[in-house]
Amino acid sequence: MRIAAFFMLGFTALAGSLLQVKAEANLERRSDLALEYANSALDAAREAYKSGDIDKTKSALDEVEQSIDLSYDSLADSGKDPHKSGAFKRAELKARELVRRLDGLVQSASFTDQDMFERVKGRISSIHDDLLNGILSKKKK
Repeated sequence: MRIAAFFMLGFTALAGSLLQVKAEANLERRSDLALEYANSALDAAREAYKSGDIDKTKSALDEVEQSIDLSYDSLADSGKDPHKSGAFKRAELKARELVRRLDGLVQSASFTDQDMFERVKGRISSIHDDLLNGILSKKKK
């Protein structure tokens, strides 16, 4: 019972912090914070799934997806060249880690629940590919 209460408190605090991440003025810092938030939200999704709470799992996975979108959008809005920016490389590495972690969740989830993890994994994988393409291609003059 204490664990469930602790988890509920942690998830509530997690939900409030996405608004704080969005309030960050520095776009590269916002991207980094959003990726940290996505990692924490993925932890929350894993714990919710282990406890059998599918609604909280889906909610946490939505937070992961919103966070990765916020990170990518923040980098795109920065106007910096991905080929020359360390923030893009950090985002690519963290996105790759999230894809790997989600792959583990897909493998451990029951067959009927795998789709909810696969959807988010596909979105993050797509963003990872976009980040990697930006880093590897030179900006045309």
